[in-house]
Amino acid sequence: MINVGLVGGTGYTGVELLRILVQHPQVNLKIVTSRGEDGKPVSGMFPNLRPFTDVCFSVPDVNSLCECDLVFFATPHGVAMEMAPALITAGVRVIDLGADFRIKDVVEWSKWYGMEHTCQDLVDQAVYGLPEVNREQIKTAKLVANPGCYPTAAQLGLLPLIENGLIETNNLIADCKSGVSGAGRQAKLGLLLCETSESFSAYGVQGHRHLPEIKQGLQIANQGGDVGLTFVPHLTPMMRGIHATLYAKLKDTSQDLQALYEARYANEPFVDVLPAGSHPATRNVKGSNYNQIAIHIPQGGDTVVILSVIDNLVKGAAGQAVQNMNIMFGFEENQAMTQPATLL
Repeated sequence: MINVGLVGGTGYTGVELLRILVQHPQVNLKIVTSRGEDGKPVSGMFPNLRPFTDVCFSVPDVNSLCECDLVFFATPHGVAMEMAPALITAGVRVIDLGADFRIKDVVEWSKWYGMEHTCQDLVDQAVYGLPEVNREQIKTAKLVANPGCYPTAAQLGLLPLIENGLIETNNLIADCKSGVSGAGRQAKLGLLLCETSESFSAYGVQGHRHLPEIKQGLQIANQGGDVGLTFVPHLTPMMRGIHATLYAKLKDTSQDLQALYEARYANEPFVDVLPAGSHPATRNVKGSNYNQIAIHIPQGGDTVVILSVIDNLVKGAAGQAVQNMNIMFGFEENQAMTQPATLL
């Protein structure tokens, strides 16, 4: 049993993390922080948790958090990097669901996130928490940078092709759609039901913060070679889910890509390669930690289309964070996350 703290427990990612943690047999949920809700029961804000926890929100305090074995940060960028150094020095392990430690080039990070990074040393030691790539490093990591939602779906979809040198990497396309919860729980005009319902739109076409994260992962898979990527995110009128449609040009059309993907992910508990010709839907993974993937070669040409779907709040955030926690502490990797998708 480990003592766990959560910094930032009031957002969509935070409550999804709470939903999983309160069911975990190896977790004692010790601290959940919120400055605005200090002293109030967590179950008062989230009544679905009433039977599961009596923890109250508290103001973030490093000394109290140091009593934990692991601390999750489900906070906006810039928060984790201020508190993580003291926690790690005290021997607390950290999983950051924000963006503070994902991008290794802090100058590039500052360009996209609009602030100076304050701890390059922790960026250097942070392990990127994509278990399907970095499982062994995650086991011993003191600090895990949990991947973003779009980067998770896009990388898992393209990795087998890049790792095996089967596609041209100079002009990859990631055409991705996300539910509204991906924008967070803040009150914003553009996220009101009347603004998003019955509508569909692209955003961030000139550049999105997840672009350098996706490219970084694909370049590592490409043995350091450059990757050209066009990434276009879209907002869809649904609450949760990500659908990534990924396009690449094949170097060799004779390869059995279905067999390649099935072999690559055969031992991955949360990647489900669907039968040939399938079309995964976001409802298939709603509320679950699964990534469903399907491979298509339209008209038998030299363009491969990979369909990759996840729940942005689970495999794209909270579920992957718990998956990383399980790996770090030697628990069963799928512990507390074996439930199927909800469909409705």
